[in-house]
Amino acid sequence: MTPDELRTTIPALDDVTYLNTGAHGPSPRPIVERATEFLEYHEYESPGDDGPYPAAFDAYEAVREDVAAFIGAETEEVALTQSTTDGINRIATALDWEPGDVVVRTDLEHPAGILPWRRLEREGVEVRVVESEAGRLDMDQYAEAVADAKLVCFSALTWNYGTRLPVAELADIARDAGALSVVDAVQSFGQYPVDVEDWGADIVAGAGHKWLLGPWGAGFLYVRREVAEDIEPHAVGYRGVTEPNADGLDFAPGAKRFEVGTTNPAPHVALREAIDIAERLGLDRTEEHVRDLASQFIETVPEGRLLSPHDPESGLVSFEVSDPEGTVERLKSAGVVVRTLPEPTAVRASFHNFNDESDVAALRDGLDGEW
Repeated sequence: MTPDELRTTIPALDDVTYLNTGAHGPSPRPIVERATEFLEYHEYESPGDDGPYPAAFDAYEAVREDVAAFIGAETEEVALTQSTTDGINRIATALDWEPGDVVVRTDLEHPAGILPWRRLEREGVEVRVVESEAGRLDMDQYAEAVADAKLVCFSALTWNYGTRLPVAELADIARDAGALSVVDAVQSFGQYPVDVEDWGADIVAGAGHKWLLGPWGAGFLYVRREVAEDIEPHAVGYRGVTEPNADGLDFAPGAKRFEVGTTNPAPHVALREAIDIAERLGLDRTEEHVRDLASQFIETVPEGRLLSPHDPESGLVSFEVSDPEGTVERLKSAGVVVRTLPEPTAVRASFHNFNDESDVAALRDGLDGEW
């Protein structure tokens, strides 16, 4: 499959120039059709066949296997969640916290990597924030903050600057300090190749509704096998134990223990189609394509207005204008969809594999007079 072929399968592109995949990726028809087909089977046919529960559980297992292969994990190291935020919360609420425990995060995090730890502050947990400059961390400051921490949370690819953080190095520093490393990788999956084993992080949270172009509700959580076995979740349901009707409580092996109860399998079934499309497009080619488009746009940004790296590290490009909200609204009126950012105050464009040079031109023309 080529980017041009993919473009013809996305109905949302019929009406607009869409440059906001960093928030939500518009789904191609085959992905939505896969979800619809499964939902119809599950609700119309499975009750008279093997039953809706076996159908759902077979789907869960197939999805878990595909996600594991896609991210470089073992099947037992993958749990199915609803979103990145959901995955991070399952870890935050599973650990036993005591007053004085330390959580470290960066100032580059999406609310998914902020709010769960803010809640723990009410229980006496100290949350340290490592400050950044232009989307970069000072590694010495990071190491100092992590020295006595219980857990560290950071993004693989920053949502506000589009910079890539050195995941393997950050995870190594955390491990040497005895801290768990939790990575928000939702901006990475589907944009470039990811191997979680190479990263070496303990926990990685992601979802399919951004760069994988899947539907909402298909999140996934990687938990390294040895780490999972040492955690007993506080939220427990029949999907997270070996025998729901047993007298005792025996958690399922690996990451599966973080799954709880009945959820709609259709979004995750659609995620299998999304992964297949991403692999047919080729993640290396996608990475090259989005950087090329980002570079084309960056060359048009006036000096002093660009917040992302001049040599782009992703398809996310943030830039300053005098009136971000007004600019986004004016662009939308012209048929170009981008978004504002709260921190830093800016506008962000997202270039994905279905975008082309005409989209760059539409954004450039729409910004004429905004600088």
